[in-house]
Amino acid sequence: MIAVDTSVWIAYLQGDRGTDTELLDRALRDRQVLMVPAVLTEVLSDPKLPREVSQTLSELPLIDVSPGYWQRAGELRAKVLAKRRKARLGDALIAQSCIDSDIPLLTRDRDFRSFAEAAGLNLLIHTANDPQ
Repeated sequence: MIAVDTSVWIAYLQGDRGTDTELLDRALRDRQVLMVPAVLTEVLSDPKLPREVSQTLSELPLIDVSPGYWQRAGELRAKVLAKRRKARLGDALIAQSCIDSDIPLLTRDRDFRSFAEAAGLNLLIHTANDPQ
């Protein structure tokens, strides 16, 4: 099972090719993708997103938010900010969902490295120009 960050979903939906979008495609075919609630919110925020894509994404199984999640996410963000690293709220929520569920996060966003260093977030990072 994997979780997928907004950066990879956007690339995938735009038809970008790369190791990350190919991994996402395989994981979708194998039903190995769990949707992070904060990522679903970010992706569905695109007013140009076709309705059928919105419906399909909404049908993916969601990672459960467990008791204490909001407190843990705040503490995680504080830990990263204390090291003078970037820690956007949405990223902290995504990272905490993956940490709680012990699920790796597929992303193009290197800002998540701060969460990996602070709390052991398991990352699958790919850049936009990775060779295929």
